[in-house]
Amino acid sequence: MPAIASSASWIRVAAAADIGSIPVPVQAGDRDWVLVRLTEDATPTAFAAHCPHRLVPLAAGTVVDGALQCAYHGWRFGSDGRCTKVPSLGPDVHVPPRAHLPVPPEVREDADGIWLRTPADPAQATGRTELTNLDPALRHAWHPVAVAEELGEHRHAVRLLGRDWTLRRSDGAVRAEPAPYGVLERWGLVWLAPERPAGELFDDPDSEDREYVGDWLPPARTNVSAGLVADNFLDVAHFPFVHAATFGADTEVVEAYDVEAEPGGFRSVQVQPFDNPEDPAVATGERPLRQLRRATYVYRAPFQLMLRLEELDAGAVKTILFFAQPEDLTSTRIYTKMLLHGIGGVARPGAAVLAREVAFEEAVLAEDLALQSAMDATGLPLELRAELHIRADRLGVALRRELASFLDRATTVGA
Repeated sequence: MPAIASSASWIRVAAAADIGSIPVPVQAGDRDWVLVRLTEDATPTAFAAHCPHRLVPLAAGTVVDGALQCAYHGWRFGSDGRCTKVPSLGPDVHVPPRAHLPVPPEVREDADGIWLRTPADPAQATGRTELTNLDPALRHAWHPVAVAEELGEHRHAVRLLGRDWTLRRSDGAVRAEPAPYGVLERWGLVWLAPERPAGELFDDPDSEDREYVGDWLPPARTNVSAGLVADNFLDVAHFPFVHAATFGADTEVVEAYDVEAEPGGFRSVQVQPFDNPEDPAVATGERPLRQLRRATYVYRAPFQLMLRLEELDAGAVKTILFFAQPEDLTSTRIYTKMLLHGIGGVARPGAAVLAREVAFEEAVLAEDLALQSAMDATGLPLELRAELHIRADRLGVALRRELASFLDRATTVGA
């Protein structure tokens, strides 16, 4: 971040040559801003540091059609800080007033650099309740800590909730030191509950997939909390912006969908359009490239997720199991398993197809990890007023409410 020097009521924040069409974070006083030129030769414009939607740093954004576009969901902001576009709502839809950014500071450019003068009465940031990877309540839950195949004859060190644990296999069973409430194996993962859990692992998602072909992705690691990882997995509005290079749909609008509460979590069933070049009937002209699929999201607190994608025209099914291990405040390990049926018209796809699907899912995950690397939040806000939620965010709202409920249950269990 550029060094700061002050002059009267103006604050120098950067050299003129440092500011172009790529947003740059700066500080003026005790507040963070983003500077960028919205056109090639224009005086730089200052924006608040974070998008009000999911609090993603706007320094990760890009300039599109003379506005600053957030990298996560494509929200656009004009030079006056007003939000001009919320893609998931569609065109000609009223933009919520809270979508607008705070009034930006005045900007002056001269031979000495770029200067800011903040508004006379700037809005003050408010505290918000966040669920971090070090929340004591998470001790009352089952967490994945290793792929079973990672455990050999020797001790295996893992990190969970800011604490070191050692796993070892003895007489066919997995044991942990220091001794937790419990250790078990399921879905090819080792799970550990430090203290009596407030909920159990959800029903075996493989029960419908016993004849499916499956494999784990190599475990990945991200700098954001497990709550933010779960929120990202459930988010259906970021596809065109984060996943444009893989599967991002050409439509930005998210139609209304429902979320159904279940014990310890929820599920949502959505029908979505998608391009299906893997369907053999597309090549023969029997079916169009653009088809429909049913997407079923299943969540169990705190960080157990599943997505089942059923191709309604071709009959193929892809199931994605997704679990997060909260290691430290800024470290989360991610486990992803693919289960396939009927891909390319074959009930049990071969090894080459499985490898291709795993590699594709790795590319999708890499796009999410790239976005997360730009995020600076330490946890997932549970106070709904801390962010701006819209129609497309029903799953995210359900996640925050269920996690808040989980914290209450964990407190009761630990009492």
